[in-house]
Amino acid sequence: MKSNYDLIVIGGGLTGVAASVCAARNGLSTLLIEQSGALGGALNTSLVYPFMPFWTTEEIDGKKQKKYLSNGVFREILNELEKLDAFRHDSSFQDQYLKVVLDRFTKSAGVEVLFHSTLFKANVSENKIISVEVANKVGSQTFNAKYFVDATGDADLAAFSGCEFIIGRKADNLCQPMTLCFRVANVDDEIFCKSYKTINDLYQEFQRQGKIKNPRENILYFSDIGKGVVHFNSTRVIKLNPVNPDDLSKAEIIGREQMLELFTFLKENFACFKDSILISSSASIGVRESRMIIGEHVLSAEELKNCTKFEDSIAAGNYDIDIHNPEGSGTSHYYFKPGEYYTIPYRSLIPKQLGNLIVAGRCISATHEAQASIRIMPICCCLGEAAGAASAVAFDENTTFKNADIHKIQAKLKENKVFF
Repeated sequence: MKSNYDLIVIGGGLTGVAASVCAARNGLSTLLIEQSGALGGALNTSLVYPFMPFWTTEEIDGKKQKKYLSNGVFREILNELEKLDAFRHDSSFQDQYLKVVLDRFTKSAGVEVLFHSTLFKANVSENKIISVEVANKVGSQTFNAKYFVDATGDADLAAFSGCEFIIGRKADNLCQPMTLCFRVANVDDEIFCKSYKTINDLYQEFQRQGKIKNPRENILYFSDIGKGVVHFNSTRVIKLNPVNPDDLSKAEIIGREQMLELFTFLKENFACFKDSILISSSASIGVRESRMIIGEHVLSAEELKNCTKFEDSIAAGNYDIDIHNPEGSGTSHYYFKPGEYYTIPYRSLIPKQLGNLIVAGRCISATHEAQASIRIMPICCCLGEAAGAASAVAFDENTTFKNADIHKIQAKLKENKVFF
């Protein structure tokens, strides 16, 4: 593996995959660095499942139809999953197949992938990142590039490079809760579907009695993975900082205790779980929110609610403003009406301090409230593709990301049927 590239992407989630594939297809020598052993990011390491809705509805000739807001590379990935019979109902996917699909995508585009390598340092000179250093099995390695994409989700590269950022909500810097997802097998599906309300009623009664410590107000589950398998997104770890290693370590332990508490509650109280077994939990706790850069534009909830159409838009969405209470119980929602959607401006991907860094994914420049909507995987994938297109334009023009021609960036996205 060489040490110098046109573009280096840090983070191999859907965001980083889309960024690297788009850039490589446009002729840039591209290195994608991922700290785990597979691509996919949160859907791999944190068992994030399923895809949240990435469409709105519109009426054509008197019939309601879906209008998809996340296309481009994301749609290409879904198409490949469908060929493997690993994607259904516009939301459920088989994650083990998805890992292979992402490997094939990056390989066919000519992206070089480096697994098991964790960013720990960025070398900056004259408002540019010169190189990054990663820790892995050889100790450390240094890689140089002309341009960089931060697709870490936590804005690690931006933070290590001296860029300004915020954490959590403005009042107290608390982030949305972390969640350890887990899966249970050998569940009686028929009985479970009939008894769900009863399960939640008893769960809430146990909370009132102090028998359940988990502060989440209800049990959230998904049962379309396979026969007898239930996926739970129901643990809630609050008031800990996802980018503080001490807090993150505590969160993992608390999350596993909550998992066992919930599984034991189900197994001991409901016939549908009598013979069930706990088969998996995420390798890393799921993080909804952490650092967000302060970019050229800070996207606000008001702009989302107003369905703002920015001149420099590069992605679109309408997922509800879904805020899990950072302090405990309760989840608030603001739902968009059918046919409504907002766009995301290119400027929200551009940190103010560095000319050759662009940020994509859930850590773009946004408020706590706006981030609650744009953080879902389909939207993050589209933000990654925009970063890849911007890398190609900036490289061709030999300029900074801020000064790259937005019309050329948008044209590249349109070529791949990206909606914005």
